[in-house]
Amino acid sequence: MGRYGVNATEQEVRRRYEFRNFPEFLEAFKWVTFFLREPQDYALVARDLAESLIEQNVVYAEVILSVGVMLLRKQRPEANFEALLRATEPFEGRGLRFRWIFDAVRQFGAEAAIAVVESAKSCASKSIVAFGIGGDELSIPTAEFRAVYDRAAEIGLHRLMHAGEMGGPEKIREAIKLLSVERIGHGIAAIHDPALMDFLSERKIPLEICPQSNLRTGALARQLARENVHIDDHPLPALFRHGIPVVLSTDDPAMFHTNLRNEYANAARMGLQENELEQICAMGFQYAFSPAAKAQTRSDKLECQS
Repeated sequence: MGRYGVNATEQEVRRRYEFRNFPEFLEAFKWVTFFLREPQDYALVARDLAESLIEQNVVYAEVILSVGVMLLRKQRPEANFEALLRATEPFEGRGLRFRWIFDAVRQFGAEAAIAVVESAKSCASKSIVAFGIGGDELSIPTAEFRAVYDRAAEIGLHRLMHAGEMGGPEKIREAIKLLSVERIGHGIAAIHDPALMDFLSERKIPLEICPQSNLRTGALARQLARENVHIDDHPLPALFRHGIPVVLSTDDPAMFHTNLRNEYANAARMGLQENELEQICAMGFQYAFSPAAKAQTRSDKLECQS
C-alpha cells in the first residue's frame, strides 16, 4: 500500500475485511484491488498464491482473473497476464500447473464483458481455458450476455457463470439454457428446486461451491432465509448426495481467510465422510477445463482455486 501513498494500520486493514453481506464484500473487493495497478503487482500476488498452493499440495489450479476490473481501471490485461505467466512458470517445475479464467463483472454490462473476451483472444495463450462472469447476479438480466458467451465459445473458451449465489434457482436455469454454461459458480440456490437438482445431476453440470465465501458474504443466510447460520447448515452435502458434481473451491481465499484445506475441513464439519471427500477431490480433476487435469487420477491431490 505504501507504494501508492496509502498508509493504513493493521487494524484499519482488518476492518476492511469485516464485511457482513454481499454489497459490503464488493466494496472491500474494490478497495483491495485498488492496489493492483502495475504488472509487478500481479506478479507479486501470483507468487504468493503459488507458494500457498504448493504448501497445500495443490497440483492444478484454475484461477479466476478479474480482467473486467483491469479494463475498468484502464490497465492493459495483456501486460498483466504476461507478468502472471512469468511469475507462475517456475512453479511448474515444482509440480503446480496454472490455468486461467478471464472474468467479467456482471454489473458492468455486456459491452464491458465482450471486451474481456477479446482480451483473452489478444493474449493468445493456451493456458486461458475459460470465460466467466461474476459480480452482482441481480443487476442485469442473463439474456443480455448471450452474444458475449457466443463469442467466448467461438474463440474456444469454456463458459461458466456465477449464479444461484444471491439469486434464486432461476438464475442457474437461465445461465445454462440461455448461455450454455458448463459450470456454475456457487449454485447453492439449487437446493430450493428439486427438478433443477435432478437436471444438474442428469446433465452432470458441476457447481463450484465455496462454503466459507457463502457464509461470509451472507449468501448462505439469504438462501436459508435465516439471520444466524453456521457452516454446518450449508447445503453442500445434500447437493452432492443428490448426484450433482461438486468442485470444492475457495472463491477469494485471502478475502475470506480460507484456503482449500480449510474448505475440505468445512465439508467434513457438514458431515461428509472421508470417501465422499475423496470423490469431491477427484471431481476437481474430472470437471476441470484442461485435458491435462482430466488425465490426473490420483485422488490424494487437491484441485483448484475457483
